[in-house]
Amino acid sequence: MSLRDWVRIANMASRLLGFAVLGLAVAAGAQQGSSSDPNASNPLKSEQSDSRLAPPRSDRVQASDLGSATGQSSSKDTETDLAPPDDDAKTHPQSSTAVAAAEAEVLSGDGVTEFRTWDPHKASKDIEVGDFYFKRKNYRAAEERYRDALRYKESDAVATIRLAVSLEKLGILDDARLEYESYLKILPHGPEAEQAQKAIDRLKAQTAAK
Repeated sequence: MSLRDWVRIANMASRLLGFAVLGLAVAAGAQQGSSSDPNASNPLKSEQSDSRLAPPRSDRVQASDLGSATGQSSSKDTETDLAPPDDDAKTHPQSSTAVAAAEAEVLSGDGVTEFRTWDPHKASKDIEVGDFYFKRKNYRAAEERYRDALRYKESDAVATIRLAVSLEKLGILDDARLEYESYLKILPHGPEAEQAQKAIDRLKAQTAAK
């Protein structure tokens, strides 16, 4: 064989060797890619793995998974102890007596037995009705309406001064003088202050004359 034939054979052999190396490289790459993702060929296994990483959903929680404390409030751990201290009886020896006296007063009816809501609108209506009776010289009915107005709006200056006048008309002089004085406490310089002061002086003089 000539030198040219030997060169040709050597070139063919090198080509075959190159193809063989390339084929081995492709096969190795494919095998490495399949082994790097073991869950790719198993969808169920992949879904299970993802479910471990995802946060739990309320519609997938079973009641049995919550334990025996289900439905119990944690507020029991923060309840306030309202019991008195152990040495309270020694520190405040009169406290039990005071509580008993307060309870007895309420039960006996000497405490507050009536409560009315603050309502200026109803108070104004009672004053209007009281004025209606006062103009017709029905002072007793006027007195009741003015007192009702003061129950709905305590320390109302208009109701107070008109109640005082009604009481004076009825001859209930001591109560009338107290209501005149109440008006001066509410409005010391009010529009009826001068009249109230004159009425107080007049009633004091009448009381002294007796």
